[in-house]
Amino acid sequence: MKHSIRKQFAAIFIGLMTGTILLCWFLNGFFLERYYISNKRAVLLDVYGQLSEAARKGKMDSEEYNLRLQQDCGKYNLSMLVLNEDLKIVKSSESDSNFMKLQLLQHVFMRTEVTDEIEKTEQYVMQRVEDPRSHMEYIEVWGILENRDFFIIRTALEGIQDSVQIANRFLAYVGMLAAVASGLIIWYVSGKVTTPILQLTDISRRMAQLDFDVRYRGNGQNEVDLLGENINTLSETLQHTISELKTANNELKKDIERKNEIDEMRKEFLANVSHELKTPIALIQGYAEGLQEGVGEDAESRSFYCDVIVDEASRMNEMVKKLLTLNQLEFGNEVVSMERFDITALIGNYLQSAELLARQNGITVQMEQKAPVFVWGDEFKTEEVFTNYFSNAVHYCGGDRVIEVRIERRMQHARVLVFNTGTPIPQESLPHLWEKFYKVDKARTREYGGSGVGLSIVKAVMESMNQEYGVINYENGVAFWFELELA
Repeated sequence: MKHSIRKQFAAIFIGLMTGTILLCWFLNGFFLERYYISNKRAVLLDVYGQLSEAARKGKMDSEEYNLRLQQDCGKYNLSMLVLNEDLKIVKSSESDSNFMKLQLLQHVFMRTEVTDEIEKTEQYVMQRVEDPRSHMEYIEVWGILENRDFFIIRTALEGIQDSVQIANRFLAYVGMLAAVASGLIIWYVSGKVTTPILQLTDISRRMAQLDFDVRYRGNGQNEVDLLGENINTLSETLQHTISELKTANNELKKDIERKNEIDEMRKEFLANVSHELKTPIALIQGYAEGLQEGVGEDAESRSFYCDVIVDEASRMNEMVKKLLTLNQLEFGNEVVSMERFDITALIGNYLQSAELLARQNGITVQMEQKAPVFVWGDEFKTEEVFTNYFSNAVHYCGGDRVIEVRIERRMQHARVLVFNTGTPIPQESLPHLWEKFYKVDKARTREYGGSGVGLSIVKAVMESMNQEYGVINYENGVAFWFELELA
């Protein structure tokens, strides 16, 4: 193995112990003194800030400030002196302040060279100095306040005992941090070993229950990760195999359902066709037998018998043609040719040719639209849809016997409506209008020779062009409509 667990544990613990020792040595050797000086510097800047604020607000002589100054000086072992422009002492924390006054005057007026400067701004200078009398080191900050007073604040760098306490405190902080960090690292590392094993146990249990969705997530290259990758491969293989079996089984079920559906459709189709052809065939057979047996001996009777036979044969021929057209549309055998054409011109030409039919039935046809309206669609199939609508309107027209054709613009589409006066369609019949062989009034449909297939053809044509169609009932009639996309 490229990365053994045993080697990983050994390297981690050895590196952890070595790193902890080196970290403590490095922090103690390089940062202890800086930490100590930083602590003193923060104290001096805090006291300076209080002094500057009091001077700016004129509250240096207030009891509140004096009490706080006394507390800070006692707590942090500070010495402070403030001189006015006349070099008179304004405020002092020492009973004998002559030495501090001399030190401040030397800094301000003699501009002694600073060898150990910590920080310098326009308002103050912070530096590390050695007291010539006591030979002790001090950190002091001096400068000029906003009210033109001179000030100096100093604190001694404590002896070895205080330094040891600070060092021990610092090392205690570092030691606790290192202990916590080491504990977290060991806890994390041990979890890195035990968690994958527990994960593999759970994966194997779920695989036994044919659950292959879970995957082992490992990013290493040790023995456990290799085992996890092999289990993942096994799980994917089993899942893929079961998926293929389920897919094949699902497709088989669909094929069986489709076969049953086709069988039902075929039975329904044969039953409907048989029912529709039964009457014309019986009529043809009866009148043909009558001619054969010489029932009508005169020429007029024979002519009537022949006319009935021809009409019924023509009706059957028309129904067969429509069924063939509908079959081609439903099974997608006819290609829809989308082209740009003027729907106004198409309807106008048809109405002109149907003028005689309307006049024979005493119907008034109205169409106000004269301007061209260009649309996208199959022009031949669109004319077939309009022909079916207009034919139904003629046969079912009643009341004032008016057929009105309108073309309305609706956003991106043009809607063609064919309205005829008469009796509205019963509400319960509206959902079934587009079904094959459905007839609202079977006696009347038989009277004008309808087959019950026309609206089914309309449905198939409009769906082949992915456009909307429908019917609207009015109090005085019915309007069938279809839409085409505006060009």
